[in-house]
This record gives sequence, structure tokens and C-alpha cells, in this order.
Amino acid sequence: MLALFLRDIRLSIRAGGGALTGVIFFLAVIATIPFGVGPDLKLLARIGPAILWIGALLACLLGLDRLFQADREDGSLDLLVLGNDRHMLALTVLVKCLAHWAGSVLPLVVAAPLLGLFMNMEPLSIGATALTLLVGTPAITFIGAVGAAVAVALPRGGLLISVLVLPLTIPVLIFGVSASYGAVADPDPFAQPFLILAALTLFLAVLGPVAAALALRHGTD
Repeated sequence: MLALFLRDIRLSIRAGGGALTGVIFFLAVIATIPFGVGPDLKLLARIGPAILWIGALLACLLGLDRLFQADREDGSLDLLVLGNDRHMLALTVLVKCLAHWAGSVLPLVVAAPLLGLFMNMEPLSIGATALTLLVGTPAITFIGAVGAAVAVALPRGGLLISVLVLPLTIPVLIFGVSASYGAVADPDPFAQPFLILAALTLFLAVLGPVAAALALRHGTD
């Protein structure tokens, strides 16, 4: 599993610069917002956490089609599916999801504090948003793994993955933004939505790989 994790990280770095593409797209989303809402710095600071979350969510969707596609093209996906039982395949999908998050999504979390400065956000708000992104973005990856597993056998399934995954990520977005606002806007709470966000990530860490493994096995059959 460690070898699979390191292999997928190397592939995510080499294949098309997935991390760099996501960060550039994230930057493009954040940079265009002030042109749409105007130069009101107070308004930008107020909506900053929501914009960072939306930008990170859209950037996460960009690379989901590569989660299983490269393995399907070189034939290793068939070996992973046929060589493992249901439980081991779910563990394999979990490791691939963690590698995808570390290689493609974690750079977005690292870039979020810098992009928060573009939105005139306070340091506390930037820190809270980065923390919620760190905890919440794995849930997006686990949800995306199910969509990627369903669409892996389809030609040009990237758009289909976004259509399938985006509605399912709304709860993660809601609690992530709520926790970010709660850190700076009294009397809005921070702990409750943050704990629910962490619970969603842990729940999806169990459910997502199992569902993706079933979809992969069904697609192979």
C-alpha cells in the first residue's frame, strides 16, 4: 500500500502537472472575483471564506478524472480489481484517494492563505478557512472517487464526474463555510460546524472507497 501511495503521488506530479494546474485555476477564480463584485474591500473580506471554498471545490473537480483513468489505460486497474477481494479493493481505493489528495489537493490548501490576502481577509479568517479546507477537502476527494469509478469506463467522462459529484459536495461546502465564518463572526459558532465537517470526512472515508470499489468491480464485470 505504501508503494501504491508513492507511485500515485509520483504520477500525479508528473502527469500533466495536476497540482500546478489546480493551483493556477484556483488563482484564476480568486483573481476574477474582485472584478465582478467591485473594489469594496469590506465586501471582499466578508465573502472571502466562501469564495476560497468555492474556488477550492472547483479546482478539486479538475483532476478527479485522473484518479483511475491512468490505471485503466495501462491495464493496472484490471489487475487491482481482479487481484483483490472486495475489502482489499476498498482499501486500495482509499490509498489512491489519499495519494490523489496529497498530490493534487493539498497544494490548494497550502495556496489558500496567500490567496486569502487577495480577498483582504483577516489573519484569523485566513487561518480558519485554511484549517477547514485541510479537514474538508478529503471528503470531496472521497466523493469524487465514487464519480470517477462510475465514469472510468466512459469516454471523456470528466464532465460527467463533475455533474455527479458537485451536488453531493454541497453539505461539505455548507459546513466548511459556516465554520470559517464562525471563527470571526460573533455569535456564529465555530466548533459545531467544524466538528460536523470532520465527521463528514471520516464518514466518507469509510463509505466512499467502499462505493467506489463496488463501482469499479461492476464496471470490470
